[in-house]
Amino acid sequence: MSAETNVPSAAASAAQAAIAQVGQLGVLPVVELPSTTLAKPLFEALLAGGLPAAEVTLRTAAGLGAIELLAEAYPEGFIGAGTVRRAEDAARVIDAGARFVVSPGTDPEVVRLCRSRGTLVMPGTCTPTEVQMALKEGAQLLKFFPAEAAGGVPFLKALAGPFADVRFVPTGGINPANLAAYLALPQVVACGGSWMVAPRLLAEGDFGQVRALAAEAVAIVAEARARAEAPSRG
Repeated sequence: MSAETNVPSAAASAAQAAIAQVGQLGVLPVVELPSTTLAKPLFEALLAGGLPAAEVTLRTAAGLGAIELLAEAYPEGFIGAGTVRRAEDAARVIDAGARFVVSPGTDPEVVRLCRSRGTLVMPGTCTPTEVQMALKEGAQLLKFFPAEAAGGVPFLKALAGPFADVRFVPTGGINPANLAAYLALPQVVACGGSWMVAPRLLAEGDFGQVRALAAEAVAIVAEARARAEAPSRG
C-alpha cells in the first residue's frame, strides 16, 4: 500500500519498538497538567509505582513544556503527547521529545506527519469507518475512544470482530474495576487511563496516592496477562 512506501524503514522500526513498549506497559497514564512544576514529582511517583510512562495531553498550556521537560529529564521514560488534533501540533510535540502521539480522532495529516517522523501515532477511532480510515493511512495501533461511553468491552469486542488483526488502546472511563476486562480482549495491547493521575490528586499534591494507584494498575496488568497466558484446563 502507498501508505507504507512513503515511510523510511528506520522510521517504521522506531514505531514498532514504541508499540512493543506500549504492550509491555499495559497501561498508559493520561496526564492533564495545570503547571509544568508538577511534571517531575508526578513522573517520579509514576516511576516509583512501576509505570515509567506518561501521555501528557495538550489540553492545558503546560502540556508542551512538560513534554519537553520530562523527555530531557527522563530519557529512558516513555513520554508522549495526547489530545493532538493538528499536524503542526504533532510536529511540535515530536520536536519536544514525544515518543508517541495520541489523537482523539483520526486526522490523516497527523497520522502522515507522525509516520514520516518515525513516531508512533494512535489515532482515535470509535466506528468501523474510522478504523478503516486510520488503517488506510498506515496507523498500526488505534485508540478506541471514548471507550466506556461508546459501549465498553461489548462494543469493542463487536468492533474488533471484523478487524481481528487490528490492535487497540481503549481510553475513556477505564479504571481499576474494568481494566482487566479490556485487557482480556486479544486485540487490546494496553489501556489509557487517568484515574492514577486524577486532577484532584495533582491539585492536592498527593503523589503518594499516585504511586499507590500506579502500582495497583501494574499489578492488575500482570494478573490479567498471567490469566490470559495460563494453559486452559478441562
